[in-house]
Amino acid sequence: MKFLAARRRSPLAAVAMLLIALIGIGAGYAVIANARPAEAAAVASTETQVEQGKRLYLEGCASCHGMQSQGTSQGPTLVGVGAASVDFQVGSGRMPMAAPGSQAVARDPAQYTDDQIAAMAAYVASLAPGPAIPTAEDVNFESADAAQGGVLFRTNCSQCHQAAGQGGALTQGKWAPSLMQAEPKEIYEAMITGPQSMPVFSNATIPTQDKQAIIKYIDTLQTLPDPGGLALGRLGPVPETVFLWTAVFAALIGVAIWIGIKAR
Repeated sequence: MKFLAARRRSPLAAVAMLLIALIGIGAGYAVIANARPAEAAAVASTETQVEQGKRLYLEGCASCHGMQSQGTSQGPTLVGVGAASVDFQVGSGRMPMAAPGSQAVARDPAQYTDDQIAAMAAYVASLAPGPAIPTAEDVNFESADAAQGGVLFRTNCSQCHQAAGQGGALTQGKWAPSLMQAEPKEIYEAMITGPQSMPVFSNATIPTQDKQAIIKYIDTLQTLPDPGGLALGRLGPVPETVFLWTAVFAALIGVAIWIGIKAR
């Protein structure tokens, strides 16, 4: 103890403590100095993307949605719809609409690149909080339960999209599209944004794991074989039986007419 006390009273101890403090401060400053440029670069990159998205929006979207995205008689407001809505609508080619109509039609989104779509999504997201674009983890359905997804789909989706996901007619010239070509991210974004006549299924209504189960069920429908050959829209045994009896009776009537003509 006396040895340590003597060391603390030594002039060299004060110098050593000062050097240690200076080295610690210098190291801390170096870390902060290196982090700030990266952070500033990320902020600048985001601001640049938002500005690019705003320019693209003003060129291709403002005529219907308004200069401030407030909405007009030709299109709804985009304030609060989030990046996911833009990614879904523009990424699927539904927007900008080719012509006014009761419903936007999916088509090749060749008008915009992926970077341009991301920029417009960033701009709309900057207006107000809204659903974000789902991550790869969000749409990963490998461990999901397809059977549970089928139950959820028939409960929440089949009224419009039909139990086999083939789509169907709605009111006022609108329709629920077929899901046979829908990608997992597209399905997820549709559930969280509610495009067209579709309701919004937030994570409070249908949790992420249930969304993944629905996506897996739809994926099963997309890859399901038709051992009978003719799927008939997979509408079930009733329409298939009606079709069969219609074909059989038509064939019998045709044979009867042929026999009658031959008998003359």
